[in-house]
Amino acid sequence: MAPDHNEPALINRVIQRTADGSHTLFIPEINEHYHSVNGAIQEARHVFIDAGLRLLPKEKIRILEIGFGTGLNALLTLLETEKMGKSLIEYYAVERHPLPAEVTDALNYEELICPARKGLLASLHTAPWDMTVRITKRFILHKIKGDSNCCELPASLDLVYFDAFAPDKQPEMWNQKIFDTLYSCMAEGGLLTTYCAKGVVRRMMEKAGYSVERIPGPPGKREMIRASGHSSNVSIFSTKAER
Repeated sequence: MAPDHNEPALINRVIQRTADGSHTLFIPEINEHYHSVNGAIQEARHVFIDAGLRLLPKEKIRILEIGFGTGLNALLTLLETEKMGKSLIEYYAVERHPLPAEVTDALNYEELICPARKGLLASLHTAPWDMTVRITKRFILHKIKGDSNCCELPASLDLVYFDAFAPDKQPEMWNQKIFDTLYSCMAEGGLLTTYCAKGVVRRMMEKAGYSVERIPGPPGKREMIRASGHSSNVSIFSTKAER
C-alpha cells in the first residue's frame, strides 16, 4: 500500500509481525498498517492472487498495482506466475514514496515464502524506477514513481491490484477520476481487485462502467471487492458474499 501523497518525506515506519508470521509496516502518525494484522501474506494471496491472478486464462498478462509498497504483491505474483506456467507477466506499479532499503531488507517475506530464492525481493526493490526491467524469464517489472491520480498509466490492463491505504486514511486515492481512468485502461475481461468493500467505492466503480461484486474477504474481513472491466463471454463471479 502506498502512503498518503501529503505525508512528509520522512515517515516513521515500524515493522510489525502479523498473525501468519509475516511482516507488515505500521505508520503511527496515521495509525495505519500496510497490510492486515490478521496476516499480511494470507491477505495478499486472498485478495490479489486467488481473487484475481488465478482467474485469468491468458498466457500473457499485464498487471497494474496501485501502491507498490513492500513489494509483497509483486513477489507473490512472480512466484505464482511460475507455478501457473504463464509465459509472461508485465507488472506495472505506481508508488509515490518508495521504501528505503533498510526497511525492505528487514522484511521476512522471502524466508516464509521462498527461502531458496534469497535476493528476489531485493531485485524488485532495486530495479530502477521508470524503466522496464526483466526480473526473471517470465516476469517484467516497470515501476512508476509518482501519483496514480496524475501520472500516465499503461493500457490494455488484464488485472489491477488496487492497494492504496483505506479511504478514511487516504481519501484522495479513492476518487471517481481514478476509477474512470482505470476502466478506460482495461482489456476485455480485465479484473480489478481490492480489499476494500465500502459502498461509496463500489458505486464509483459502477459509475465508471465496472461490473462490481462483493465477495468474501480475507481472514478478519467480511467482504472485499472484485470488479470486471469491459465485457467478456465468461462470467467470473461464482460466489456472492452475504450482504
